[in-house]
Amino acid sequence: MEGQKLLNGYQTGQQTRRQGAVMFGPGRKIINSLLHLLKMAVLLLASLVTAFPFVWMIISALKTKAEIMDVSAFLPETAQWQNFSEVLFESPMVRYIGNSLFVSVCTVAIQVVTGAMIAYAIVFMRFRGRKMLFAVIMATYMLPTAATYVPSYIILSNWNLLNTYTGLIISNAVSIFGIFLLRQAFMQVPAGLVEAAKIDGANAWKILWKIVTPMTKSSFITFGLMSFISSYNNYMWPSLITDSPEMSLVSQGLRRYFIEGGAYGTEWPKVMAGSTIIVVPLLILFMFTQKWFINGIGGDTGMKG
Repeated sequence: MEGQKLLNGYQTGQQTRRQGAVMFGPGRKIINSLLHLLKMAVLLLASLVTAFPFVWMIISALKTKAEIMDVSAFLPETAQWQNFSEVLFESPMVRYIGNSLFVSVCTVAIQVVTGAMIAYAIVFMRFRGRKMLFAVIMATYMLPTAATYVPSYIILSNWNLLNTYTGLIISNAVSIFGIFLLRQAFMQVPAGLVEAAKIDGANAWKILWKIVTPMTKSSFITFGLMSFISSYNNYMWPSLITDSPEMSLVSQGLRRYFIEGGAYGTEWPKVMAGSTIIVVPLLILFMFTQKWFINGIGGDTGMKG
């Protein structure tokens, strides 16, 4: 009798669970589908909001000056493609882009080397005050950038490096953010692997570039891309230490030539065309490095097992 009651109770429970699965199964699927659609809608809206300034810049570059001042007209009546040709071939924009590319590439190369060496020393070398050194380095990150302008300007002036590419490059030779990012990546490298390399006779330089760097490739690419964008778009510091039109970077040149009483005054269509051309190198760079950049931002250092 007791066994029959237990069997009946078990059968009743099984039936109840099956009924619940039938009732809640389709409902759960509908809820999950609605949540997925909501997520996609939010992402699409965020993408549109993010892309709109760029789209508006391109459309404005194809307008006349009268059309760009008319807020009621979003699209140009006739696309003014000559705005791009005038910016490219009748202004120093190509020179400005070349200046920025040269300074940015050199700056990134030096920052990667210095950042990697300092991060390696902090993570893998044992010396007194190692943690304090890292704390001091990170403390300087809290200083406002403007607070360093005057002493840096005085140093460059004493070294006769004002109005020189060398001054632009070495004044940005070290990146605190780069040290932090690479230090975090290096901490994921197995210490035993580094010790084994030392036992095999490898020196610190070889371990850094032959073992540690390939294992943290995504972090290096992420830092390099962010450093390049920052250097390429830099405006305030180059404006303070250079006043030669021939040495202008893209941000300076755009303002000097197209806005600040230059050849076109305030010809906004040409300003927008110049801005669009300036962005192209960054878009190309991101297209080729987006895989590693996204991995690096997401916390994947590129570590290989």
